[in-house]
Amino acid sequence: MEAHKTICSAIDNFRETAVAISRSIHARPELKFEEHFAAEQLAKGATALGLKVETAIAGLATAFRAEFGRASGPTVAIFAEYDALPNGHSCGHNLIAGAALSAVAGLSSIGEQLPGRIVFMGTPAEEGGGGKILLLQRGALKGVDAALMAHPMDMEWSTMPALATRHLHITFRGRAAHAALAPWDGSSALAAVLQTFHAVDMARLHFRDGSRIHGIITNGGQAVNIIPERTECMFLARGKTSKYVEQMAARVIQCAEGAAMATGTKAEVKVVGGYKNMINNYSMARRYAAHSESLGVRAPEAPLDLPTGSTDMGDISHAMPAIHPTFAIAQHGEGSCHEDRFVAHADSSRGYDAMIRVAKSLAMTAYDLISDPGLMAAAKAEYAERQES
Repeated sequence: MEAHKTICSAIDNFRETAVAISRSIHARPELKFEEHFAAEQLAKGATALGLKVETAIAGLATAFRAEFGRASGPTVAIFAEYDALPNGHSCGHNLIAGAALSAVAGLSSIGEQLPGRIVFMGTPAEEGGGGKILLLQRGALKGVDAALMAHPMDMEWSTMPALATRHLHITFRGRAAHAALAPWDGSSALAAVLQTFHAVDMARLHFRDGSRIHGIITNGGQAVNIIPERTECMFLARGKTSKYVEQMAARVIQCAEGAAMATGTKAEVKVVGGYKNMINNYSMARRYAAHSESLGVRAPEAPLDLPTGSTDMGDISHAMPAIHPTFAIAQHGEGSCHEDRFVAHADSSRGYDAMIRVAKSLAMTAYDLISDPGLMAAAKAEYAERQES
């Protein structure tokens, strides 16, 4: 198709700029909701393409939006992520940002000839902040028919079976006492938190296959010679569906309440967030896979039991047809997301080559969604059939 050729050629011509922006974001990692430099660089890149960029959208200082094309047709959003982790860009979000911007460069080369509308959306705080959820809740995605993005990993997949999550913060309050002089006068909040971890570990046997639960103690007490009067811990429960992860979270809360009762303390539990599971739209994913194969790389559908993480793109997939394919920037086993060694992969020649290739697959898929009524209809019909609670 001539439009595909034009799009891919424009992406190739934009490569130097895209790599420079991606590399600059990698060199200056910023944590969730603090991605001011990254958002600025991406907004400047989009502005240089002739796009009007709206910054600080939906009350989020580091979110942005640019749109172009014909308003009378369907609207497709391409998401950029750009927040880092404490150990740097160990999740490769600089490549996600570069791929999204490159895809937009390819599509904007057609401009008003597009038979629909493209939205370039800067989405902050994927790493625990749920930026996409906030954008969705605050109306920033109103009118969008479908959404897509791609994530670096050590494997190439057209789908990603991301898990739903619930994030719990638990505080135990006991009574302080001198640990040697009168320990009987105290009630240990540390004993409560330790019993909670033990109870959760005992409950693991009863969670369904594919579930995950992990936690840390964030406050273990005040001094070694004082019976701890206050402790805190955090748990992250993950399950294959949003409905089941609610049951997992309820079990963790029961463990905490039981520990509090046994130790004479009080438990305060807060649900501080969570992501929904990813509903992969196969109509979209298979079109993406076809384009990837045309560029020389197979992107099969991921096995349903593939070990995986979580993403706020899951919440988007519950609101509209969406895909979240992954692309390999390292050999399988050489390092995966969140590992220290993945930071280097995210700033490698292989990483940038993959970023440009994936940008082409994303852009051509987005173009097909707005130009092929049958594809969009199939994506929407599948979305309607596969909604989960």
